[in-house]
Amino acid sequence: MNPRLLPLAWRQLLRETRAGEVRVLFFALLIAVAASTAIGYFSARLNGAMLLRATEFLGADLVLSGSSPAASEQIEAGKRLGLAHAQVVEFSSVIATDQGIQLASVKAASSRYPLRGELKSAAEPYAAEQVSSGPQPGEAWAEARLFAALNLKVGDTIEVGNLPLRLSRVLTHEPDRAGDFYSLTPRVLMHLDDLEATGVVQPGSRVRFRELWRGDAQLLAEYRKIVEDGAAPHQRLEDARDGNRQIGGALGRAERYLNLASLAAVLLAGVAVALSASRFAVRHFDTGALLRCFGLSRRQTLGLFGLQLAILGLLACLCGALLGWLGQLVLFQLLQGLLPPGVPAGGLTPALAGIAVGLVALAGFALPPLAALGRVPPLRVLRRDLLPVPPSSWLVYGAALLALALIMWRLSLDWKLTLALLGGGLIATLLLGGLLLLALKGLRQLLARAALPWRLGLGQLLRHPLAAAGQSLAFGLILMAMALIALLRGELLDTWQNQLPEQAPNHFALNVLPGEKDAFAARLEDLSTHALPLYPIVAGRLTLINGEPVQGIVSKESQGERAVSRDLSLTWSQDLPEGNTLLTGQWWQSAQTEQLPGVSVESKLAESLGLQLGDRLTFNVGGIEREAQVSSLRKVEWDSFQPNFYMIFQPGTLQDLPATYLTSFYLPPQSERQLVELAREFPAVTLLQVEALLEQLRSIMAQVSLAVEYVLLFVLAAGIAVLLAGLQATLDERLRQGALLRALGAERRLLLKARRTEFGLLGAVSGLLAALGCELASFLLYRYALDLQWQPHPWLLVLPLIGALLVGAAGLWGTRKALNASPLTVLREV
Repeated sequence: MNPRLLPLAWRQLLRETRAGEVRVLFFALLIAVAASTAIGYFSARLNGAMLLRATEFLGADLVLSGSSPAASEQIEAGKRLGLAHAQVVEFSSVIATDQGIQLASVKAASSRYPLRGELKSAAEPYAAEQVSSGPQPGEAWAEARLFAALNLKVGDTIEVGNLPLRLSRVLTHEPDRAGDFYSLTPRVLMHLDDLEATGVVQPGSRVRFRELWRGDAQLLAEYRKIVEDGAAPHQRLEDARDGNRQIGGALGRAERYLNLASLAAVLLAGVAVALSASRFAVRHFDTGALLRCFGLSRRQTLGLFGLQLAILGLLACLCGALLGWLGQLVLFQLLQGLLPPGVPAGGLTPALAGIAVGLVALAGFALPPLAALGRVPPLRVLRRDLLPVPPSSWLVYGAALLALALIMWRLSLDWKLTLALLGGGLIATLLLGGLLLLALKGLRQLLARAALPWRLGLGQLLRHPLAAAGQSLAFGLILMAMALIALLRGELLDTWQNQLPEQAPNHFALNVLPGEKDAFAARLEDLSTHALPLYPIVAGRLTLINGEPVQGIVSKESQGERAVSRDLSLTWSQDLPEGNTLLTGQWWQSAQTEQLPGVSVESKLAESLGLQLGDRLTFNVGGIEREAQVSSLRKVEWDSFQPNFYMIFQPGTLQDLPATYLTSFYLPPQSERQLVELAREFPAVTLLQVEALLEQLRSIMAQVSLAVEYVLLFVLAAGIAVLLAGLQATLDERLRQGALLRALGAERRLLLKARRTEFGLLGAVSGLLAALGCELASFLLYRYALDLQWQPHPWLLVLPLIGALLVGAAGLWGTRKALNASPLTVLREV
């Protein structure tokens, strides 16, 4: 390329900044990149903040757990990387005092525990809690329930194995206590240095060793890779997502919504750039013909305009990225009191992704008209009707859509989400665009009998039906994107709130004896207004599938491998439990009599084990083998705070085996004394408090809701700005026509009515297309990406009215120059 073209391109670009389409193209890119960058930063930083809060459920960023101590090489590897480290050993032990004995869950922790979250204690039972640094060697902390059960007070001595320890404080909160419901027996916390003196941990003891790590995400990923290569079969690595289903579900939904908002911003960017770049090319057909007459070759002409767009695009993208970064800084400053401290910075990735979106959209949607500029024949100087279109335009548009699809996939890392959004948009565009063209052609017969304002307004649309259909689809896409984000915002928030109602169960009751079942249920009815049924529990292990050992079927580190390597809590029920949905097969009422009793299996576990209806499962229950046949597969709402089970047997299958009962119930806050009375009345029952888990989960969900609200504002602002940019990019011809009509004597009131009719009808049609497209896209997203139940949304019928008002107001505002300025001035500028 001739190096002299660069200064020429720069001078022409500066000279053309007064032209409407150059300013519109610049600000369209600026707004698109700013919105994409701001949403990217907001999503990345808020997701990092939620993950930071979620790490409190583990007490660390990463946990290496196992039934035996970690190898010295594994610990040294983490220390070499500079990761913060703490050690925890958990086991069950009988706590002995002069007053009696009590089985408790003991945690021996090093001085740096916890690495995430806060450890809280109180000076006396039920006193105000304080953030503390953990017991010193020779001391122990215990829960208030243990104080009440053994009639203890602060300062008394308990025995853990061979070691006496002085109770110095009352344990009120452990950040990682909520990781496993069935390990939350009454707790005692002691120092790790005292563990060896207790003599409790011996070879063969049932102990869980946990190595806690905290540090930079990249270093943690490197450490995970090192450990995974040499991990023992009994060891497992957990992070915030692995440690708790409720947290994983909330974060997963949040990520999907925020990614969807980013994808909507990408589509809006494409629409804005397409409208502006197309107008830029059309306005420069004459200039291209003149340059060819002055001796520039086709390649040089194309290179000159390409340099102009490249300079304009780089400036707009850099300014947009800076504006988006500043915008998210202001937002996080405003939300400082609602977010946890130490929110990650976000890095350069969102800014680079926003710049890439702008440049790819500019290149993709500007290439077809730009290629046309290179093919403009010199003869166009004399014949204005020559409008060259390169034969490869559709191929270039296809390449642009493919590039946008790759960027969208990179932003979401989810092919289902990307394909659902793109597929729904393309199908809606083809179907609705065809219907719109037919409708416009049908209006020609009605135009002859219409009033003059209607003839002037509709005449503009009917003169160029393809352009009018394109404008309507573009505006409809903007309205559809905003409506879809608003629709998902409302329904996702409703899903989250329904997942965790105000009086969700905050206590679990385990080991309810059969002889105490009725009395315990009656007592719960007096205490709680939200108590679930008591489910029988039999501990058993799955050993055979269709006569083959199960260990040879499942893959390592799969859900099935984790489920069959331990005893499962087996139950039976006459009715399908709440929160369970039958996917395939039949429940017992409709099941046919089979040779083997039936068992219903959770669908994800069935997929991991390769189970199908009719498969024979063999269980070992206390040395007794029982066979059952898979009669149904269930989808389980693990996010709910109620007893859930992998296996539910047909009634009568396990009833002859020893069983205990399990349930969950709600007690209002500050009900510790009622809980202690319940524990004294039923001493064999283990009561688990999960109020801390509920509060942390509600906090995370509040942040998710906050993210949804503000991302919606970003998308709405971007959509309105792009709408104005799209209108501005197509108003030159309307300005010229308005000036001609005024020069021929048309009154201002007539032109105003014509403009109101044209833009109002265009907006109403766009709103109708947006409503239909939104329903189609929401169906695809709900069905294939978000795993939500779809139902029609009648409120979308208000979109035609919103579109008429929005597009009508924007159109009148954009054409005010043709109505207020002198016709001669307008014609000279145009």
